[in-house]
Parts: sequence; structure tokens; C-alpha cells
Amino acid sequence: MKAEPSGVLTNMWTTQNYVAFLSDTFSLWIVGRTIWLGSLVTALALILSYPIALFLFRTESRWRGVLSVLLISPLLVSSVVRTFGWMIMLGDHGPVNAMLLGFGLLQHPMNISNNFTGVVIALTEILMPYMALALLSGFGRVDPACEEAAATLGAPPWSRFWRVTLPLSLPGIALGVLICFALAMSSFVTPQLLGGGRVFVLATEVYDSAMVSLNWPRAAVQSVCLLTLLLLALAGLNRLTKSLARL
Repeated sequence: MKAEPSGVLTNMWTTQNYVAFLSDTFSLWIVGRTIWLGSLVTALALILSYPIALFLFRTESRWRGVLSVLLISPLLVSSVVRTFGWMIMLGDHGPVNAMLLGFGLLQHPMNISNNFTGVVIALTEILMPYMALALLSGFGRVDPACEEAAATLGAPPWSRFWRVTLPLSLPGIALGVLICFALAMSSFVTPQLLGGGRVFVLATEVYDSAMVSLNWPRAAVQSVCLLTLLLLALAGLNRLTKSLARL
């Protein structure tokens, strides 16, 4: 399909839209920005969720069930509602800035809303339950007997973690990374609302091309690009997981 200068769509096969997309530096910058957002949010979600999931897996407290429910309870709230909540939390006069100003840590409100930083913070919190659930499923392969054997042989706690616990939990990590990376890269609501129109990613560009500019061929190309990136990430992660399994 091709868009004429008048805006009329003609039904014909053409690669012009793909050539225009790949030769546009701004479009390539948006692709890089989208990959960076997905990678950063996924890394932060993994770092923050791993200790929580490991604690829930190992704890024998009677409150384990309650803590597990609290962990996944954010999933019961729409991401739109949670994004609006973060807009209030991260605003110039929101609780976060008010607390920092009250403790004297800042002289002026910190700009953490309507920008890339705010989107990263909100998306990390939104995707942490998905990461934690994936990690909990992966911890099923962690046999406590292996850690006890390593301790018996004199391995210190950090050595047991790096050589026993972490390698055995790699399938859960791979699953969580794939889920969070896909959701972060394809997220639209949070970048659109919390970004304040200043954060450009492929999902927001698809919406603008289809609904604002009414350039459906460009929106289709952007959608195909986003889908291709997700498929490449899936293939790469699958290959990496198989390579680690042979070690």
C-alpha cells in the first residue's frame, strides 16, 4: 500500500515505505530508543525482583502466602490507573519530591515526570510482578541440597550464589527477561501518558502515524519493525539459553 501526497491510499505492492523508514535517521533513533528503553527497564526489573523472588522461595514464614499475594496484587490494577498514579507520585509537587525537599536532600523539585526517567521508573514497577513470577517458576530447579553441598565443601555464601543458585535459576531469568523486554518495548500507555509527549518509542509512533497523521503505510512499517525486533530478541534469547544449558 502506498500513500499519495494527497493522502489517498493506493493498493499496490511497494518497498518505498520500508526504504523511507530505514533511511530516516529519526526513525532509526526511535528504534534505538525503543531497544534502550526495553533493555534498561528489563535490567532494573530483574535486579529489583530477584532478591524478592528468592526471599519468597526460601522463606518458611506463615506470611509467605500473604507476601506472594502482595507481590502480584499490582496486576489486579490496570496499567493505565497505575500510570496515572505515577504521574501524581513523580510530579513536581508529588510525594516523591515533597519527601526529598522535606528531608533537605533537594533545593528544587527534581524533574522526574514527563520525561524518559519517569517512564523508566513507572515501567519498572509495572513489570516487576511479571519478572518475579517468572523467577519463582525458575527457582523450582534450585535444589537446596546443592547449596548445602557447596556449603559443606567450604564455599562462602557469595560463592554459593554465583556458582550454584544463579546458574540454576537461569531458565527463570531468561523467561522473565523475555516477557519484560517484550512488554517494555511494546508499551504504549506509560510512554504516552507519563512521557508527556516527549518520549518517542515505536508504539507511540505507530499510534501517531495511524491516528494523527493517518499515514497507515508508515504505521504498518513501524509495526513490522517492532514485531521483527521482538522476534529477533526471542530467537537470540532462546539461543543464549540453549548455550548456557550446555555449560
